[in-house]
Amino acid sequence: MNRFGLILAKSYIGKIKSRSFIITTALFALAIIIGTNFQSIADIFSSDRNGGEGSWEVVVYEEEPQIASLIADQTAIINSSIAVSTEDKNQAVLQEELEAGEFDALLIVDMAESGKIKAEYISKSLTANSYSNDLQAALQTIQSNIAANRLGLSADELATLNLPVSFAESAYVDSARSAAELDQARGLVYILIFVIYMSVLIYSMMIATEVANEKSSRVMEILISSVSPIQQIFAKIAGIGLVGLTQLTIWAGIGILSVNLSQDSFEGGIYSLFDFSSGSIVTIVFAVIFYILGYFLFASLAAFLGSLVSRTEDLQQVLLPVNLLVVGGALLAFYGLAEPETALITITSYIPFFSPLVMFTRVGMLDISIWEPVIAIVLMLITILLLGWFGAKVYRGGVLMYGNSSSIKDLKKALQLSKREKTS
Repeated sequence: MNRFGLILAKSYIGKIKSRSFIITTALFALAIIIGTNFQSIADIFSSDRNGGEGSWEVVVYEEEPQIASLIADQTAIINSSIAVSTEDKNQAVLQEELEAGEFDALLIVDMAESGKIKAEYISKSLTANSYSNDLQAALQTIQSNIAANRLGLSADELATLNLPVSFAESAYVDSARSAAELDQARGLVYILIFVIYMSVLIYSMMIATEVANEKSSRVMEILISSVSPIQQIFAKIAGIGLVGLTQLTIWAGIGILSVNLSQDSFEGGIYSLFDFSSGSIVTIVFAVIFYILGYFLFASLAAFLGSLVSRTEDLQQVLLPVNLLVVGGALLAFYGLAEPETALITITSYIPFFSPLVMFTRVGMLDISIWEPVIAIVLMLITILLLGWFGAKVYRGGVLMYGNSSSIKDLKKALQLSKREKTS
């Protein structure tokens, strides 16, 4: 156990002191800070040539002024940052002034005798399409009001005419989640799926890289003579796992601190995901469980596959099965966010290599019996133990293989070397 701890400590301390770990952690931390403060940063750079209030100047041109004043009034209700004005100039002059940058957009309006409004919006770029959408909404309201006046409809009658249908959804099962709870669960599960997916992919690759590097330095021949393969493989897995937990803890702490400092209140939008109800806490608990089990599962696979190669350049080829399994699980999980009750999602959630992501999706989205995730967890534990036992045999022989051995076909050769080493 003392040797196990030494290998674990070496893997952990070596990684957290490395330049790549420090740079990656700092870059992701910076990205989290920018992401959680994006609106504040955007507001800083959102300035106006008339004093920095962020208004969008639109000049309305109408040959026979009929609704220009109505556009200004209606737009002020929809979006106060749009400054609508009129100029007593012809269209050609206004277009020249627009191209000279004297205002942001030109709205050419024409209303037919039938009351139908035809408008053309001209600006330097159509990237700021939210403003044009607001102007279109204002014109639609004006056109509806004009039509109502011609038909003799009152404001209340027009409002009744435009009322949306009242459509409510409910489930006859008392334990079923409401639409609001499903939306909250879907957002939380989406974030956690991404975290699990990226962590498993990155840290599994990190383990395989470390094994290949040690093998290329020939220190493996000394290690396997003093420490059992099963201790070596799980010590490295645990060490890199602690590196991952350290990194995730740093990012989570920075994210929570940044969110708390960036906003005075958290209501609606993405902040509803941080409303930790009992259902959310259960989801997070299962996320931690499936994260740890998924990591050990794929890390065990990556460790003994990494022992088959002698050069880090060959890792991508030999780790292709691991990458495909992780990507496949992520695709199934994202599909499960929309259709969590389909037979495909139900069946694949019990397959150990897909369970960390797919069963977790079902736990987050559905009110399933506790025995279902428990069965998936037990199957994963059994697979980890079998993979660790088999991986240790391959690991023992694989680390003694040098040369261009970067194929799954080398598993047989690694097993033969393992038996030979054990008997010697």
